[in-house]
Amino acid sequence: MRKSGFDKNLDKCLFSEVKEWDTTRITVGVFQYNEGEKKLQISRENRTMVEGEWTFAKLGRLFKDEAEAVLPMLEKALKHL
Repeated sequence: MRKSGFDKNLDKCLFSEVKEWDTTRITVGVFQYNEGEKKLQISRENRTMVEGEWTFAKLGRLFKDEAEAVLPMLEKALKHL
């Protein structure tokens, strides 16, 4: 029996834009899985202090400068939905 689950090969990125600050970055993207409905995704990544690599984090609350940066990205993303 074949187990069904997420297959990265079926996930298409139709739009993606990133805004980066010193220790965090926010990505707005439009994705379509297996030719299904297009969906908007907003994600945050934080830079680790030790390795300096990016790790996924809850988006949570936004500072004013983050919200101001995300709004134009959302407007661009909506054109791809």
